[in-house]
Amino acid sequence: MELSSSQRKFLRGKAHGLKAIVQVGHKGFSGSLAKNVDSALLDHELLKVKFVDFKLKEQKQEIASAIAAATNSCLVGLVGHTAIFFRQHPESEKRRIVIPPSKGTRP
Repeated sequence: MELSSSQRKFLRGKAHGLKAIVQVGHKGFSGSLAKNVDSALLDHELLKVKFVDFKLKEQKQEIASAIAAATNSCLVGLVGHTAIFFRQHPESEKRRIVIPPSKGTRP
């Protein structure tokens, strides 16, 4: 699923009040991390992941991209030491977040 900038902004706003559910420690990306994020996305659809031991933006971006690819989710934003991920629930009746339609381009 590809998100427009307005949809990403909407989701970042929704995530503002959320606490980080998953933390990335010194081991970085691993199969168990991907499994935990996948499980959390199934339960919450929108979640924050906190980077504990990584200070360089490039490292955080690389790990966040790997998490998004492994969990088939969208990286909504990377703010400070926190990444925001979104993936709609596969069953439409269990979806909690309704994303507004993408705004069209201006003439």
